[in-house]
Amino acid sequence: MRKIAVAALGLVLTGSSVFAQSLADAKKAIDGEQFQKAKSILKNLTVTQADKDENYFYLGWVYVNQDYPDSAKALFSKGLAINPKSALNMVGLGIVAHLDHDNTTATTNFNQAILLAGKNSKPYLYAGLSYLIPHGGRSAGPRGPKISSFDAEAAIAILTKGKAVNPKDAELFLAIGDAYRSQLNSSEAYGAYQQALTLDPKLTAVYVATGVLWKFADNFSDSEGQFKKALEIDPNYGPAYREWAETDIRWAYSDAAQHDAKIKDAVENYKKYISLTDYSVESQMRYADFLVSAKDFVTLQKVATDLTASVKTNLRVYRYLGIAALENKDYPAGITAMNKWLSDANPGRIIPRDYLTLGRLQINSKQDSLGILSLKKALDLDTSQVDILGEIANSFYALKKYQDAGDAFHAFGQKSKQAKLSDHFKEGFSYYQAFKGQLIKAQTNPTIKADTSFLIRADSAFTYVESKAKTPQATIIYFHANVKNFEDGDRDNIKGLAKPFYEQYIQLILAKGGTLDDDTKGKMAEAYAYLGSIAQYKEKDDAKTLDLYTKAKDMDPTNPQAVYYFATKGKVKAK
Repeated sequence: MRKIAVAALGLVLTGSSVFAQSLADAKKAIDGEQFQKAKSILKNLTVTQADKDENYFYLGWVYVNQDYPDSAKALFSKGLAINPKSALNMVGLGIVAHLDHDNTTATTNFNQAILLAGKNSKPYLYAGLSYLIPHGGRSAGPRGPKISSFDAEAAIAILTKGKAVNPKDAELFLAIGDAYRSQLNSSEAYGAYQQALTLDPKLTAVYVATGVLWKFADNFSDSEGQFKKALEIDPNYGPAYREWAETDIRWAYSDAAQHDAKIKDAVENYKKYISLTDYSVESQMRYADFLVSAKDFVTLQKVATDLTASVKTNLRVYRYLGIAALENKDYPAGITAMNKWLSDANPGRIIPRDYLTLGRLQINSKQDSLGILSLKKALDLDTSQVDILGEIANSFYALKKYQDAGDAFHAFGQKSKQAKLSDHFKEGFSYYQAFKGQLIKAQTNPTIKADTSFLIRADSAFTYVESKAKTPQATIIYFHANVKNFEDGDRDNIKGLAKPFYEQYIQLILAKGGTLDDDTKGKMAEAYAYLGSIAQYKEKDDAKTLDLYTKAKDMDPTNPQAVYYFATKGKVKAK
């Protein structure tokens, strides 16, 4: 993979003299992700055809795709200055507002554009496409935020209105298919793509989109077939090679037998993609996205580091540098890079993963408190990212902040499908430790009162684990017994709530056989001593009491209850 960049250099088109100068050619270049070529054409057109507002919109759209919304906004404004009734440039201002999370302004601009559009369906198309740009821009990358249901539905709504204006606009159906695909609604997406092909059988982007649809269904052979169909129509259609490369990556990690071959294919296809587009900073950013998908973080860190030395670099290169440094365990470099990105980037470009990356870097650098704050910021940005709660919980757990850990594990278990039984156990253990910690402090500080609700929460968590575990687990039973012991009351009013749990714990340990380690002996002594207290104070059975305390002493001669028993009543009964 490290050779992609070098290999591509010799294949790149150079010199603006080879570029065609029509708006149609600029649009074709945009569709083919040849953004530098499109930019060159459109910049020329804004000079030679300065009175045509469309030129400014499409140049602005290029900047949107390259994640320069401020530059795009300036161009849309120029287009409106030339023609105040330019529906496309009004849509452009709505696009920028949407990227800045100003949905009120975006909706207002889109509505104004629709009033100006007349029978032109393109304003509807680009308004719909804007909703399919991830929050954080195109630079959010392959692991960035997904399209929200709200945005997908908004896209479908406005694109559907566009169909009424021009039911023969194939690009509208392509965009509708993309909106459905973002929500994993494959049936509706496929239907929209087929309608687009009916209207325009030569629309290469539809074949690529259908290939992506099959990729996410892990139907890799049919996916490849679609990319090949696109390339039969246009052998120089770069996006087909890019999506083919990303499909190869997914295939490689889904099929161990094909892994090496598909990684090689991915590299070759991405080389072709680079050769058919350009080798600008933005192209290298797309290469960085590919490296993230390929999990080649060593190359990613090298590429990102090299890009930071360029005066023309895009600020988001620091995001890539942070991601790579985390994976490569270069934590100080990663923290520096992410702080640079988070402090200097437009707030609209920040995505939850940015704080997630920073939080992980900080926690791995033993900056746990800062790391937890960063993880919480990630969750605040997108409350649907509930899996982050697991990381927050484990961080609190490592810091022995047990009340916070218990609360976080509880939320994680309730909201995330990724929660395991071990997480539910940690929830119970955390609440148990939180209560025990308060109880210890209360012995020297009478103003502190242990919160018995922690015991109820621990009891509930342990009960859940026991009900789901395939076989009884001695460790879980032991701590559940401890919780019940705290709930039992004093010796004069002992309830025996922990009795069945300690009895089960003893049975499980004895059933294993073999030599017990000191820790297990200590826990067995606790169990026998507790049962001895039940026999002594609740059952009033002296013989059973002596037997159980004897077993406790045999397991651990230093067990406090056994020592007390034999130092007092035990001696009398023994005689």
